[in-house]
Amino acid sequence: MLCSKTIANTLFPCRFLETCLQVLSLCNSKTLEEGACVHSTMIKVGLQHDLYLSNNLLSLYAKCFGVEPARHFFDEMPHKDVVSWTTLLSAHTRHSALRSCSALGEFEFGAQIHASVVKLGLEPNPVLGTTLIDLYTKCDGTVEPHKLLTFVTDGDVVSWTTMISSLVETNKWSEALQVYVKMIEAGVYPNGFTFVKLLGVSSFLGLGMGCGKILHAQLIRFGVETNLVLKTAIVDMYAKCRRMEDAIKVSNQTPECDVYLWTTIISGFIQNFQIREAVNAFLDMRLSRTQPNNFTHASLLNASSSILSLELGEQFHSLVIMVGLEDDIFVGNALVDMYMKCSQTPANGVEAFRGINSPNVISWTSLIAGFAEHGLEEESFQLFGEMQAAGVQPNSFTLSAILGACSKMKSVFQTMKIHGHIIKTKADMDIAVGNALVDAYAGGGMTDEAWSVIHKMNHRDLITYTGLAAKLNQRGDHEMALKVIAHMCNDDVKMDEFSLASFLSAAASLGTMETGKQLHCYSVKSGFEICISFSNSLVHLYSKCGSMHDAYRAFKDIHKPDTVSWNGWISGLASNGHVFDALSAFDDMRLAGVKPDSFTFSSLMFACSQGSLLNQGLDYFYSMEKTYDITPKLDHHVCLIDLLGRGGRLEEAMGVIETMPFMPDSVIYKTLLNACKLHGNVLLGEDMARRCLELDPCDPAVYLLLASLYDNARLSDFGDKTRKLMRERGLRRSPRHCWMEVRGRIHVFSASEKIDKGEIHEKLECFITELKNRGYPYQENEDKLYHPEQLALAFGVLTTPTMAPIRLNKNYAICNHCHSFIMHLTEFVDREIIVRDRKRFHFFKEGQCSCRGHSLKC
Repeated sequence: MLCSKTIANTLFPCRFLETCLQVLSLCNSKTLEEGACVHSTMIKVGLQHDLYLSNNLLSLYAKCFGVEPARHFFDEMPHKDVVSWTTLLSAHTRHSALRSCSALGEFEFGAQIHASVVKLGLEPNPVLGTTLIDLYTKCDGTVEPHKLLTFVTDGDVVSWTTMISSLVETNKWSEALQVYVKMIEAGVYPNGFTFVKLLGVSSFLGLGMGCGKILHAQLIRFGVETNLVLKTAIVDMYAKCRRMEDAIKVSNQTPECDVYLWTTIISGFIQNFQIREAVNAFLDMRLSRTQPNNFTHASLLNASSSILSLELGEQFHSLVIMVGLEDDIFVGNALVDMYMKCSQTPANGVEAFRGINSPNVISWTSLIAGFAEHGLEEESFQLFGEMQAAGVQPNSFTLSAILGACSKMKSVFQTMKIHGHIIKTKADMDIAVGNALVDAYAGGGMTDEAWSVIHKMNHRDLITYTGLAAKLNQRGDHEMALKVIAHMCNDDVKMDEFSLASFLSAAASLGTMETGKQLHCYSVKSGFEICISFSNSLVHLYSKCGSMHDAYRAFKDIHKPDTVSWNGWISGLASNGHVFDALSAFDDMRLAGVKPDSFTFSSLMFACSQGSLLNQGLDYFYSMEKTYDITPKLDHHVCLIDLLGRGGRLEEAMGVIETMPFMPDSVIYKTLLNACKLHGNVLLGEDMARRCLELDPCDPAVYLLLASLYDNARLSDFGDKTRKLMRERGLRRSPRHCWMEVRGRIHVFSASEKIDKGEIHEKLECFITELKNRGYPYQENEDKLYHPEQLALAFGVLTTPTMAPIRLNKNYAICNHCHSFIMHLTEFVDREIIVRDRKRFHFFKEGQCSCRGHSLKC
């Protein structure tokens, strides 16, 4: 050894002291034995009183061994000066400051301290190394975890476990597993604490039992001693993976369970919705004479919340009072949550909240979320303000709860206010908050702002897109809902059964057969378990696309059709013009033992109305209450008035309005007004129009119906005056559109479009010329403003394969002119033309229409 040889060759004390100082200056973390040699020699020759030599040795201990060894040597020093104290304080400060930076997330300041450590030439040591690993793992995501081991000379189990622990604490679970694999590859065996940190990773990552069982097996293989802490972690892992039987096996192998293991078992049962078993475990815990702690009682209150049992929650509350834990913050928060979820009013929850001495962010969040759930959104906004005034800053759960209230109220103002608060305070904008913000903006109709939030989110998941698609569907923006699919694909987010149902609903609403079939194929290829709700969505899709053959196959694939299944099938048959098949399906539904509901009779009465089956429709209406104990609702009375109106029994329809147990709305009056237009009853029609305008003076549909009534009664002057009055009041009919899907793209046509010379114009001119040659009296528009379906029809003939059916969708009822135009067109255009208007389907083929003129009577 260099030290022993050098010192042995030194004969004079002054030279000996100088030699020791030289040896100490050359020592580093790789030659610590040399420093220890100097220390022992100092004691042998009596130089421990030399302050200068002692300070140098203290500096070596601080640099290479860490704070504790340095402090031990410092305490043994007989004399100390300012250099001694400064050296020890510097060692403490470096490590404490680094730990503080790590805890506060102050990476830049921590990096500056690290730079000063390097600049001062301080040698790596286990304590400093693990502190640096903790800092960089928690605060700097750009550094690859395994490179952090350069901060320590030898990567021991403490260093590796520190890195794993820091990654787990920052939710970097995948990286934690990767570091564990590298740890094993490096030949470093994990200890119990390593496994405690790792066992929770498998459940967080959704890796299921595979990962958890492997870790458990390796724990046994490496011979790690399983203490109570480790066994508790194993039980918790099995519980989170929904394997309570395995969790109980592990706990049964433990001679004595402490309160933490019992609480973990109870929480595990609750997480797996086994509330009875959780209560039994609590009773077993009491029999074992283990006293439950605050976490145990909080878990039991959470059990009550999960099953919305106020009675059970009140029993546990009584127990809390008996053991004197009502002042505990965890128990108090659980009480607020339980009462807010289980009580009819928020009063009990408010009382529990007031019982908490110092409410924290969880207390406030439970209260705010509870008020929002009770429909008291304004009060939840007020509480949000009071929370901040009390000095409690909201977390991501609070922000998600208050944004949920914004979404329920469709309050764009409040949403923008909360969004501004998030930006101003630089609040935690995690994926849950981002999703809630998207939902609130989309629910308020601000689709552009919702997309802006999505683009700014660091991560987007299935909930992001499914929630947006659902809100777009609710607002009727089905085309935009389908466009969400492309964004999901760009983010590599896979659809599940629930998101697929939203997109199927959008495709059904638009009548886009191609997109619907692609979604159906996707579900088959993805191997989704076909549940009844998904099959019902398929029946609805194909019915709305006018493909009853596909709808029938989807319906027949349902093992046991429920009421929703039968309703979808009957409604689809009725809207597609298969009136008698719809009525026959109702008989099959009864024979199958499935009980009809109110929607069933709405569909049946609609079918009777379309088929002019007045008496049968009346029978269905009166049988609702008499035979099936179903009270007719407003929409059933609308169907009844429509049925009587079509049959010319206008006075009876008026009698229904006067005697029904509801206040008539504008739909009721417009339905009878429409019937008056059909049968030329001007006086009753004027009365219905007056009543409609009393309810809504700005409804353009009333003016148009009244004008048509006058026109049909050959009172054109009154019709013109009505239209003029409508224009003077600044009223416009809703925009009329027709759309069709070609190769997955939706093409929209409107009545206001002037068609330039081009293929569509030329094709329409060819159709019109041929119709005129066949004697059809086509009246050409001077401004060349074609009806939307005419434009769409010409476009469809040009762009779809020969002989393929042309599917058109409209947001208004087909007019007589277009109905006649398309019907005569199919005499020489060898295509089936399927038109879905706002009421029903029209199947045109070989000069005939499936409606047989019935739908044009209104």
